[in-house]
Amino acid sequence: MRKHACLTLALAAVLAASGCATLVPATPEAQAGIPAEWPLPEVTPTDAESAAEASALPMADIGWRDFFADPRLEQLVGLALDNNRDLRVAILNVERARAQYRIQRADRLPSIGAEVEMVRQGGDRPVTEAYTAGIGLAAFELDLFGRVRNLGEAALQQYLSTDEAQRATQLSLVAEVASAWLTLAADQEQLRLSEQAMETYLQTLDLTVKRHALGATSALEVEQVRTQVATARTDVERLKGQVARDRNALDLLAGAPVDASLLPAADARVDAVTGIAAVPAGLDADVLLRRPDVIAAEHRLLAASANIGAARAAFFPSISLTGSIGSASDELSGLFDSGTRVWSFIPRLNLPIFQGGRLRASLGMATADRDIALAEYEKAIQSGFREVADALVSSESLAKQVRAQQDLVDAATRAEGLARARYEAGVDSHLVALDAQRTLYGAQQALVATRLAEQANRVTLYRVLGGGWREDSVAPVAQATGG
Repeated sequence: MRKHACLTLALAAVLAASGCATLVPATPEAQAGIPAEWPLPEVTPTDAESAAEASALPMADIGWRDFFADPRLEQLVGLALDNNRDLRVAILNVERARAQYRIQRADRLPSIGAEVEMVRQGGDRPVTEAYTAGIGLAAFELDLFGRVRNLGEAALQQYLSTDEAQRATQLSLVAEVASAWLTLAADQEQLRLSEQAMETYLQTLDLTVKRHALGATSALEVEQVRTQVATARTDVERLKGQVARDRNALDLLAGAPVDASLLPAADARVDAVTGIAAVPAGLDADVLLRRPDVIAAEHRLLAASANIGAARAAFFPSISLTGSIGSASDELSGLFDSGTRVWSFIPRLNLPIFQGGRLRASLGMATADRDIALAEYEKAIQSGFREVADALVSSESLAKQVRAQQDLVDAATRAEGLARARYEAGVDSHLVALDAQRTLYGAQQALVATRLAEQANRVTLYRVLGGGWREDSVAPVAQATGG
C-alpha cells in the first residue's frame, strides 16, 4: 500500500514539474520604422463641433450606428452583417479555429476510457475464451519540456488571430457597403445631370434647327448641337448600366436583394452620410495597434514563437504513460467475481538519438516561420500607417477640392446664363453658348465625383483607424463613472 502511495506522489510531482518547463524564445520586438507623428490636417472652424465629438472616443470605439448618419445606410449595413457570405465564412473559420484549439488543449490532460474485450482463440488446440473489462489511460505524455503546452499555446494564438481576422472582415464589409451605397448615390446623381443636360441640348437642337430653316444659323451649328445631344445620350445609357451594376453590387454585399426603401433617393445628391467629419484630436501611431489586422499578425507571431518551443522540446526525452485497472476472467459470468482483478502500468521513455536531421530541420522551419510572421507583423504596421496617412492627407485636400469645385459650378452656372442671354440677344455666336453649356455640364459632373471621393475617404479613415466592428459606441470612462 505504501508502495502505491509513493508511486502516486512521484507521478504527481512529475506532472507538476511538467507544467513549468518552457523552451519558447523571447518574441522579438517589431521594428516597423514608421514616423512618430501623423500628417494631421488642420481642423477648420466649421469642424470644431465634430472635432470635439470625435476627441471624446477613439475611432475604434465609435460604433458604426453612431458613425453613419443616414438611417437607410444603417439598416443596409445591419442587413449585410447578417447575411453576407464572406463574413459568414469568416465567423465559421473562427468556430473551426476554436475547435482546433480545444482539440490541442485536450492533449494536456489524460484521456481516460473504459474498455470491455473478448478474445476467442482456437486452432489445433481447444477453443479458449478470455474476457477483460477495465478503465485506464493510453499513451499520456508527461509534458516535461513544454512540447504539448506550446502546441496548445500555438493553437490558442491561431484561434485569436482568426478571431481578429473575422473582425477585420467585418470592418471591410461595413466600409464596402457604405462605399457602394455612396457610389450608387453618385451615379444616380450623374445620371440625373446627364438626363437634364440631354433635355437642354434637345431643346437647343430644336431651336437651332428652326433657326437654320429660317437661314439664321449655319448647318455647322446644327451638327455641333447634335454632337452634344449624342454625347449626353451616350452618358445617359452608360450611367443607366452603371446604376444597375451598383445595385447588383449592393445585393451581393447584403447577401440578399436590397429593398428600394434602403437605397439612396433617386433625386438625392451625394451628401454627408457620416456623423463625424473631423479627425480625432491627439491621434498617435499607437492607434494602429488596435487594428484587427495588426492584432491578428501579432497573434500569428506569438503562435510561431510557441511552435519554436515545441520544436526545441522534441530534442529532449519524452515519457508517456499507459495504464489500466479492471477484471479478467475465462467466463463472462465470472468477469467481476472476487480474485479477477488485474492492473497494468506501462511507462515508456522515448530518447531521440538519430533522426536523420529531421528534428533540426523542424526547428529551422519553425524559426523561419517565426521570422516570416515577424516580417508580416511589421508589414501590417507599415501598411496600416500608410493607409491612415493617405486618408489623413486626402481628408483636408478633398474638403478644399469640394469647396473649390462648388465655386466652379456656381461660376459656370452664371456664365452659362449670361452666354445664353447674349446668344438670344444676338450679341455672341452660338459657339459661345455651346461652350458654356459644356463647361457647366463638366463642372457639375466633377463636383459629384469630388463629393463622392470626399465622403468615401471619411469612410476609409474610419475603417483604417479600426472603426466598424462595434455596433454601438463605447461610453468614455469619465462619462460612465460620472466624472
